[in-house]
Amino acid sequence: MTDDFRKRAKNFLLLDIETVASHASYDALSERMQKLWDKKSLALNKGDETISSSDSFIDKGAIYSEFGKVVCIAFGAYYWNENDQLSFKVRSFSGDDEVQLLLEFKSLIEKYPADQLVLCAHNGKEFDFPFLCRRMLIHGISIPKALQISGKKPWELLHQDTMELWKFGDYKSFTSLDLLAAVFDIPGSKNEMSGDQVTRVYYTEKDLEKICRYCREDVIVLAQIYLRLNCMETVAPENIHRIE
Repeated sequence: MTDDFRKRAKNFLLLDIETVASHASYDALSERMQKLWDKKSLALNKGDETISSSDSFIDKGAIYSEFGKVVCIAFGAYYWNENDQLSFKVRSFSGDDEVQLLLEFKSLIEKYPADQLVLCAHNGKEFDFPFLCRRMLIHGISIPKALQISGKKPWELLHQDTMELWKFGDYKSFTSLDLLAAVFDIPGSKNEMSGDQVTRVYYTEKDLEKICRYCREDVIVLAQIYLRLNCMETVAPENIHRIE
């Protein structure tokens, strides 16, 4: 473990978000949003009109910030315990009130120096970070400096993305967190559920804590993968602390 990593770890947050469709059903959308989703759905399904807008909304609405919302943000940080062993702690913010959830997260990251905080997520540059920023703007919440990218020079952008790190400049394919975990022989996070089930678990089972457990486990997997991508040993299971 290098001294440089110990120094960076003080301002390093790994995160994952869970999103759901903005409403429990397509019918609950306003007429204006229904028409816009109809267009989106037809494009997503490549013109296949046998797939209804209602079904596609539940299946895919959560992916798009215009039609989805954040219900959980899990985040974790490395630290060294009293025996100087690398450790990791993870917790989450969650709730039905997205505004309150986003404000809690904003308050958290603004406790760190904006020019030093490194945020890391898997596919974060294409999903997690922009999704959070767009939902903040929709609710009239100013974007914290650590998430802002406009006007910044490339070397001023501190965001880390494990999918990007794995690509090494190759943009031909998407590599899931679960696949990387398997490649590195790291225990996965799909024991209770998978990402495509989140909207149904939220609206049908009404089990937000189940979603949060899944989200926190994803952050643990992310943390272990980040270490392996930097040729470091993973955190021992007994040194991983889940804060519920």
